[in-house]
Amino acid sequence: MEGPMMDSPSDLVASLETFAKTLGFIEVGFSRPQRPTFFDSFMSRLAEKKHGDMTWLEKNIDLREDPSTLLAGCRTILSLAYPYPNTRHETEDGFWVARYADPSREDYHFRLRKLGEHVGGWIQKAYPGSLTKVFVDSAPILEKSLAWQAGIGFMGKNTLMIIPGYGSYFFLVEVLTTAPLQTPDVQPLPDSCGACSLCMEACPTAALEEPYRLNASKCLAYLTIEFKGEIDLASGRKMGNCFLGCDQCQEVCPYNKGIPSARVSLPSTEEILNMDEGQFKRRFGKTSLARPGLEKIKSNVRAVRG
Repeated sequence: MEGPMMDSPSDLVASLETFAKTLGFIEVGFSRPQRPTFFDSFMSRLAEKKHGDMTWLEKNIDLREDPSTLLAGCRTILSLAYPYPNTRHETEDGFWVARYADPSREDYHFRLRKLGEHVGGWIQKAYPGSLTKVFVDSAPILEKSLAWQAGIGFMGKNTLMIIPGYGSYFFLVEVLTTAPLQTPDVQPLPDSCGACSLCMEACPTAALEEPYRLNASKCLAYLTIEFKGEIDLASGRKMGNCFLGCDQCQEVCPYNKGIPSARVSLPSTEEILNMDEGQFKRRFGKTSLARPGLEKIKSNVRAVRG
């Protein structure tokens, strides 16, 4: 692993950013471990009970309010954005999964944790005795709020973070550290959606009930991945040909530039319906498809095929 090459505090931070970008991260931001700006908004959404059966969101509220409790002595939180391609993975018979659920690669949780640990190792080498912790959707932390505070991007009306000049096709990784990083003060980016409401108009289930407010219990991404029950026929008709996740609010966003592409990397839906657990595990056991599991995916396929 490449180590720090410069000694001054500002040079170290610049070198850290450069190192992170050599790993494939497209943005690096720094914030202090304080009460997240959007904490009150998060609590109000919980009170409205629009998070479906994701009851884990109701736990560890104290940690969400004070991220410093996730690492004793934490001084800085790094927010890192890692891109995923504007490529849709399809079955042989023309059905697909959302772009972030890439079935051809190891689950992003594992891949990005390794990259985050490389960043943490760099910090520990630059600041001997310092501690780091890495999180990829694995801790009670308001990652989008922290990334916004770090100046990475602005919050879109679809509740996703948008990086100007890039868009919203990216994952977030957090690295908490006790190292005394001399980071510059940043101003969060202002809302740049303007009068555009394409994402709200495109949402097939009207889950975006207001700008910046998502009713997760109606969202197809929730219904096809986190929801423990079976999707009803009415929702199934709104899924189009996508049986896992949903990209529709991102596809119409003007900030998501570039020509989308498709790649046949999945067997036919008939083959999926005839798979047993052993076959599924051998082919998809280390991918993002393992999270919902075979039976959930079969249920989604039946719904989308009608």
